[in-house]
Amino acid sequence: MPITTTRRRLLAGSAAALALPAFARAQGAVKPRLTAISQWSAGSDGAAITALGKKFEEKGGVWQHSPVPGFTTEMMNKLRAQIIAGDPPACSQLKGPEIAAWSKIAPTVDLDAVVAAAGYEKVVAPDLAKLHKPGGKWIALPLQIYATNMLFLSKRGMDKAKADKVPVTWADFNALAEKMKSAGMAYPIANGGTRPDDGQKFEASFAGISPTAYRAAIMNLDKKALEGPEIKAAFAQTRKISEWCDPNIGAQPFATNAKRFIDGDMGMLIMGGWAQGVLKNAGFKLDDFIITPGPSDNSKPVFLLNADAFIFWQRKEADLQAGQMLMAQLVMDPAIQTMYSQITGSIPVRTDVDLSGEGWSEGQRRTAAALKDAVASNQAVLSVAHNMAQENGLTAAMIDVITEYVKNKTIKPEEGVSRLAEAVESAR
Repeated sequence: MPITTTRRRLLAGSAAALALPAFARAQGAVKPRLTAISQWSAGSDGAAITALGKKFEEKGGVWQHSPVPGFTTEMMNKLRAQIIAGDPPACSQLKGPEIAAWSKIAPTVDLDAVVAAAGYEKVVAPDLAKLHKPGGKWIALPLQIYATNMLFLSKRGMDKAKADKVPVTWADFNALAEKMKSAGMAYPIANGGTRPDDGQKFEASFAGISPTAYRAAIMNLDKKALEGPEIKAAFAQTRKISEWCDPNIGAQPFATNAKRFIDGDMGMLIMGGWAQGVLKNAGFKLDDFIITPGPSDNSKPVFLLNADAFIFWQRKEADLQAGQMLMAQLVMDPAIQTMYSQITGSIPVRTDVDLSGEGWSEGQRRTAAALKDAVASNQAVLSVAHNMAQENGLTAAMIDVITEYVKNKTIKPEEGVSRLAEAVESAR
């Protein structure tokens, strides 16, 4: 059953988010305990949340994490089942507009006091803060940030193509892909074929062509922008990318191509910073690849924002309330954000964390600089492929069109435009 249908039913009888006055007094009275669910179970994501759990235990807490492997939908199904049963976890992974939507399903914890005590709001990007305080109250805390449109370049692939210039625009990117193909790489782009991956191909194309048109069409659902020339150009660029990818990858993730990418049999990968964590976790070295902002036709960095977060659900048990307090403090801690991002390849939510020291890659420093530049030039936009730009129902409708377009090469770009506009209109 589609999750959106069920959620709408739940929304009909939902209660508004309520404050939890005892929350701020809970810590110290009992041994903190935290029940948490997320989709992070393996690889760098699994390693990072395991490390967070150990920090929680070092602080005297009892860590009870229930990972739900797979995509976000599976994790949300478990969350919905627990809420219906009256047994929500003390906190769960959730992000983007889904935070506001799910906060209407079950009561959430008012985190304003603990956020104010930490001075956290002062060091979080304003647009990101809004997503985590629907109704004006902090009910969720962002943990890490990724740009979904970073460009990974295989150093061996660049050497094979005798290329030494990092592409900046889509014209540069396309020229390098052709050069790599001429050098013997049958499939120069190492992306996978999952639904989020297909969505990333499209959103990177669109935002790189015009972040203004992307914001109007994808974030604001402006009808004129949804049928404009920039989105048609984005479908055309998405087609080029998909034709440079291995069609035999099917619906497998990009990590399937990791060795081929490192060996230089594939040259480029458009992916979030998590690919750094995946590649390092697979035993490859930072010297094997370059990370740089994805193509932008106006040559200024475009940042497709994806932020993971935890939402906190009301519980009556004193130990769980104390656990929520401890977890909130840990998530906002600069040292914890540093530890977490250095494992996963993300950048910290806190803009005051210094990335100049050891443990950070040049790619992470470039990502942090890209975010700063993109915010300054109004070119930071929210990822639709990773559920940041729209609620789940609209996101699913758009990704259905995009992934069909990527898989079925008989669909022309203008047909992609009309199908996407129709899907948005139907899902509003």
